[in-house]
Amino acid sequence: MAAAAVYAATVELDTDTRIARWRPLVQWLLAIPHLAVIHVLASLRGVLTAISLVSVLFTKRIPRPLFDAVTMTYRYEWRTISYALALHHEYPPFDFTPAAEDDGQLRAGQLSVRYPSELNRWKPLYKWVLAAPHYVVCIALAVASVFTIVGGAVAVLVTGRYPAGAKNFLVGAYRYGTRVEAYVGLLTDQYPPFRLAS
Repeated sequence: MAAAAVYAATVELDTDTRIARWRPLVQWLLAIPHLAVIHVLASLRGVLTAISLVSVLFTKRIPRPLFDAVTMTYRYEWRTISYALALHHEYPPFDFTPAAEDDGQLRAGQLSVRYPSELNRWKPLYKWVLAAPHYVVCIALAVASVFTIVGGAVAVLVTGRYPAGAKNFLVGAYRYGTRVEAYVGLLTDQYPPFRLAS
């Protein structure tokens, strides 16, 4: 039996399917302060990625503090989005600790990116072209996710349970997008797989 592939970027969600019926109606409101922070962190990530580009071109690596800070922005985003979509009920912490590995502070939503010992110096110049097929898949996943989110929210309101299939799809779609972003955003040279599973 072949060993399972290990990917540089991992996104997980460990929760029960049961959730209070009122949560889809208000959880996104409670997440508004975090969503505002995400906007600021996304701008910061753009600046840090530009600095990373220069670093990789000259040294073939990203300084660890810079890498950890970029990964933190993705983790913060995942914790907030998963909460806002009522995939779990744990309110995300306002945690800005730069780290590539998730500290497990929020059991429900975890995201880590493995720090590379070295990166290809020239790949940052053409990675975005190689990722073009993934952009098409990401757009399709985003459209499907909208319908899944609405269906999941209705299911919670009616049954008090988030359908496991819908939850798994949303986590997989986010995982897929994160792996593509990690590749294009210079965090890894590992080409993202065309799969939603971990």
